[in-house]
Amino acid sequence: MISVSTLLKALLLTKTVFSEFRTNYHSRSFNYLLNCCSSLTDLTRIHALVVANGCGQSLLLSTKLITMACRLAHTMDYARKMFDQMPERDVFLWNTLIRGYADVGPCEEALVLYRNMHGAGLFPDNYTFPFVVRSCAVLSALREGKEVHCNIVKHGLDSDVFVQSSLVAMYSQSGETLGMELVFGEMVVKNIVSWTAVIAGYVQNRYFKEGLGVFRKMVGSGTQPNAVTLVSVLPACAGLEFVNLGKLIHGYGIKLGVDSDVSLTNALIALYGKCGNVETARCLFNGMVSRNMVSWNAMIAAYEQNDASANAVKLFRRMQAEKVEFDYITMVSVISACASLGALNTGRWIHELVKQKGLDINVSIANALIDMYAKCGSIDLAREVFEMLPCRSVVPWSSMIGALASHGHGEDALKLFSRMKDEGVKPNSFTFAAVFTACRHSGLVEEGKRHFESMMRDYSIMPGVEHCACMVDLLGRAGSLMEAYEFIEKMPVEPDVSVWGALLGSCRIHSNLELAELVAEKLFLLDPQTVTFYVLMSNIYAEAGRWEDAERLRKLMEERELKKIPGQSLVEVNQRFHTFLSGSRSRSSLRGSAN
Repeated sequence: MISVSTLLKALLLTKTVFSEFRTNYHSRSFNYLLNCCSSLTDLTRIHALVVANGCGQSLLLSTKLITMACRLAHTMDYARKMFDQMPERDVFLWNTLIRGYADVGPCEEALVLYRNMHGAGLFPDNYTFPFVVRSCAVLSALREGKEVHCNIVKHGLDSDVFVQSSLVAMYSQSGETLGMELVFGEMVVKNIVSWTAVIAGYVQNRYFKEGLGVFRKMVGSGTQPNAVTLVSVLPACAGLEFVNLGKLIHGYGIKLGVDSDVSLTNALIALYGKCGNVETARCLFNGMVSRNMVSWNAMIAAYEQNDASANAVKLFRRMQAEKVEFDYITMVSVISACASLGALNTGRWIHELVKQKGLDINVSIANALIDMYAKCGSIDLAREVFEMLPCRSVVPWSSMIGALASHGHGEDALKLFSRMKDEGVKPNSFTFAAVFTACRHSGLVEEGKRHFESMMRDYSIMPGVEHCACMVDLLGRAGSLMEAYEFIEKMPVEPDVSVWGALLGSCRIHSNLELAELVAEKLFLLDPQTVTFYVLMSNIYAEAGRWEDAERLRKLMEERELKKIPGQSLVEVNQRFHTFLSGSRSRSSLRGSAN
């Protein structure tokens, strides 16, 4: 095939072609020249040829050049320069540039051009609005998007299927599910784009059942889903842990022939990981011909979510060896894995990688680091991460208060809580859970009561089960067992095993057998399969000299085949994790997992 450069040289020697350009902008020679153009360099040469021969003011020719500039250039600068030099502009030319900004960015310029187009006395059409609406969605500019929607209705284009689809997508991406429902409900013709946008809108806003409902309607209407649709609906199955439905969708994807799609495979890995089917997730991961960063993230997260943290770290090391880029999502999963393992050395190495990447000010990573250092016993490093944050939302404050609380630094945690309020940060339910933990671990009964009342009175936060469990434990450890029992009776939420379990533990500390029997009866009804409560009650009987009752519970445990899970310690040596089981003296109990 002849290159554009060769053709241009030939044209320079052929004067007859120039006259053809001047009289016929749709000539075969001209169309061939532009259609063969594949780089911005060649386009600038063609542009120079056009200007040199007096054709630069042609609307048709300039529109074609601007279209090509939008397609070939990495920025809109060259296309915009040509546009600004045009003495005459029609709607098609405005649409071309607006589309270019919507595709290439910045999307703000698409909105500016849309307003300027109105100012020039031209009316947008059904090609203008989808690109403007899409730009509003990218910018999360919901107010501007609603204004554009009003103009769409004003111009009578609210029944155009492409305009409606763009509106549905904008409202769904902005979390405005009501607006999304209204537009979608008015659509006479629903295409795959609009169906998928509605499903994604529900799922992304955690309305999982609604998203699945729309998917069923879509399939029932005879509209065949594509890979994007399946990618949009699978997180709903993961969120609800509907693994069987996820398997059906997986099979549907195979039937449609889209199972090799990378995004779909990533969504399936995330689904199986969330539902505890790690082996299937790894099988999918291993079978991928090409993987992107999301693929690695999904598999690492699957391991971390399923107590296979050593495998998560191992896979991250392989990711590093294969020179795959990572992002903050990768690091949050790996840091959480290090926290579960208590792997301080690996955690510090990960922290250094985070710093090198400039991700250390990311809030999610900072929270994960604070949690990791706290669980690894290094409260000073956790505090250092916290203090280095330039801007602190309620989340890092809560994480740091919780870290101090879990290490028994109750007073320091409460001082930090006071500092948080002084800096104008409003606490949430997680903050108060950390505060109650601080009071519980340090025996600060009166402070705990005061903060419990403040949570409801000053912040209108209704106590949850976790808050109540902390208060029961706080009162019980202090010896106020009947006050703790009365607190449970007046709880605004139904007490669960964590609440009654906290009281049973306090009954053992203060040797209150009568109350312990009452509490144990409730626990055995709520959770008859948890061995911990049987063991605890058996010990209470033994300490009270009630050996027959203790033996009765031991036999009941045997009948129900309840076994206590042995404790374990995990040690990191030379980038390998070794697990030691409680009560074992044999070196055969040592298991290593390479990183």
